[in-house]
Amino acid sequence: MKILDKYILKTFLVPFVATFLIVLFVLVMQVLWQVFENIAGKGISLPFILKFLYYTTLGIVPQALPIGVLLSSIMALGSLGENYEFAAAKSAGISLQRLVRPLIILTIILSGINFLFLNNIFPYATLKQRNLYYNIKKKKPALALVPGSFNSDLPGYQIKFDEKYGEEQNLLKKVLIYQLSNTYGNQKVITAERGKIISEEGSRYMTFILYDGNYYEDYTKSARTPSKRLSMPASQATFKEYEFNIDISSVVGDGQLDEEKFKTSYNMRTLNQLNDTIPVLKTTYDDMLLSRAKTIFNISTAKELYSYNDSLKPKIENQEDILENFDLKNKITILNTSISKMNSAFTNVKNNSDSIKYKRKSLNFYDSEFYGRIALSFSCLILFFIGAPLGSIIRKGGFGLPMILAIAIYVIYFFGNTLGKNLAEESSVSSLLGSWISTTVMLPLGIFLTRRATKDKGIFNVDAILTPIKNFFKKFKSKKDINI
Repeated sequence: MKILDKYILKTFLVPFVATFLIVLFVLVMQVLWQVFENIAGKGISLPFILKFLYYTTLGIVPQALPIGVLLSSIMALGSLGENYEFAAAKSAGISLQRLVRPLIILTIILSGINFLFLNNIFPYATLKQRNLYYNIKKKKPALALVPGSFNSDLPGYQIKFDEKYGEEQNLLKKVLIYQLSNTYGNQKVITAERGKIISEEGSRYMTFILYDGNYYEDYTKSARTPSKRLSMPASQATFKEYEFNIDISSVVGDGQLDEEKFKTSYNMRTLNQLNDTIPVLKTTYDDMLLSRAKTIFNISTAKELYSYNDSLKPKIENQEDILENFDLKNKITILNTSISKMNSAFTNVKNNSDSIKYKRKSLNFYDSEFYGRIALSFSCLILFFIGAPLGSIIRKGGFGLPMILAIAIYVIYFFGNTLGKNLAEESSVSSLLGSWISTTVMLPLGIFLTRRATKDKGIFNVDAILTPIKNFFKKFKSKKDINI
């Protein structure tokens, strides 16, 4: 390897290692801040917390790598320009392409490493992190309850409350509890202004103490005869304090933090596994659509309608408006039957629309994950061809301006990637297009910057805009002087 190549690589690698570690630390701390509430104060040992951070770090490496490449390429090439090393190289007959050639090779290697991470280590880290996080939350199920929405994690209950507060996050405001049908078929609804949760580690019960509320229990489903249903339909009461226990043994389990419950999620599979699963899901989805279409076809009795019309064709005089061939009574009968069948078909479509959307969205998750990992593997290369020419143009090293430019560029890239993923998941665009939207946007920018840097020009040629304006005013002024 030549001395020049070693020097260029050293200029790039020193800021790359620093920026990569800084970005990785920031992203890991962001995740830790989000889950800190569910980890802290649960009696979890330090080794398990470190293990959680380790799996989180492995999962974030593929995201931090492109940002490190982008920022370090701007800093390295900007530093070379700021120290007039570019000018010295050009005076010696060395072009910009020759200078960045070792960096291009290094970036291709980094893209390959990123692909290996995404295909092998990322699914493993996601599986371990998600299961470990779930098992940590099970240590104290009360902390897993989320305010503002119904929580169905506790068996047999739907619990909703407006706010959770207190040092142990076990005090509740505006509590609403639905107890699903028990052994006797009874259903309970409990409301309270305030509440408190008592849950000891290792206990199979969670205790709820509610204050200033109402209690309602419906017995109708437990009675089989109409007379019994009328005799004891329900009971209700108002209470100052009400206490009951919920059996959470099925939720807490044996308390093993290494237990793996989630194994089949789309982001826990390698590309080969995704490639094998997607055709199966597509076949299942297509079969479901075909089944729904046949159901609508049968509801509307379209087959009988077609055969009926074919048999009547020789007898029908008015082919343009078939209803005119029937009297008023038969017209009403035909229209009412048609409306009834179409309403049935519409109701069937409406009832099945949610399940169809769910199946389609599940399939989109797998498709987006497959194409998204491939696109993210190339992000190092794409962002390098934006950062390197941009650094040579601005000719400014350090963490100041390069950091601002890198953040702005990555925000655009991340926004495009997130937008494309969301559109693909909602079937607004194909998964392939949604995964490559950011690359499609960034590629022309990289080509433009590379061409400007190769020709040793700025990002924008200001003179090309100002010169015609100056010439116009000069001509206008000269004509005015002649007239005078």
